[in-house]
Amino acid sequence: MCIISFSTITAQELNCEIIINAEQTGQSNLSVFRTLQRSLSDFVNQNTWTNLDFENNERINCSMFITINSFEGEFFSGSIQVQSSRPVYGTSMISPVFNFNDEQFSFNYREYQPLNYSENSYISNLISVISFYVYTILGLDADTFQLNGGSEYFEEANRIVTTAQQGNSQGWRGADGSHSRYRLNTDLLSNTYAEYRVALYDYHRLGLDVMHTDLQAGKMAVVGALEKLEVMNSRRANPLLLRTFFDSKADEIGRIFGGGPEIPLQPLVQTLNNIAPRYSRNWNSLQ
Repeated sequence: MCIISFSTITAQELNCEIIINAEQTGQSNLSVFRTLQRSLSDFVNQNTWTNLDFENNERINCSMFITINSFEGEFFSGSIQVQSSRPVYGTSMISPVFNFNDEQFSFNYREYQPLNYSENSYISNLISVISFYVYTILGLDADTFQLNGGSEYFEEANRIVTTAQQGNSQGWRGADGSHSRYRLNTDLLSNTYAEYRVALYDYHRLGLDVMHTDLQAGKMAVVGALEKLEVMNSRRANPLLLRTFFDSKADEIGRIFGGGPEIPLQPLVQTLNNIAPRYSRNWNSLQ
């Protein structure tokens, strides 16, 4: 397994750990994997992705775990697991925001080639995928602090979706399945699923961030956010957005409602079982 610790560097908006796992290739010690990891870390952490000034302690903690299943020459194929988190106001708690596994990840890379992002042109699938997830992370993080605060970042991710279609790689078109980058971005921008982004704000800003002063009010705000997801799902089911949410939040929800001021749990468990049945074991333990 090719795991190299990335060094602390002067960064902009993100504090992103990037790990390349090339174990399945049987050649994980090749220098190209170490070079790729360093280059991607520099690309993500040293670029300026927004027009905002981020203090060091405001940088968004995230990670990209890239698994290389095979490669031939300069062509690589595998998957990328992307995660991000944000702090909870008034506490030492870190709340996971995004947890997404993308198995439609292939790219061409020549060792030591420069990695640069261009807003209006297609350079490579590697640049497009990584930049897409940078802007998705920025958008989701902004949504947790301000109602619909991430729109401009999702729009930038949408431009990447459009330009990346020139490369004919998987993940950028509607025909690429229900768990593609295209579908994730389209659904985040769709008014049909507007409750999802409202729920992100309510859950974090009105829920978690007030728990240090009013635990019960914070819990009830989290319940309200989950009920918004149920409304969205009853109008038009969206397993992608719900799975994206609960892959991040299932364990945290269990901790939130596992103690402290009592609230009615039976309606909450019913809601959770309706919208996230794959985590029924987590929900049933709340009763």
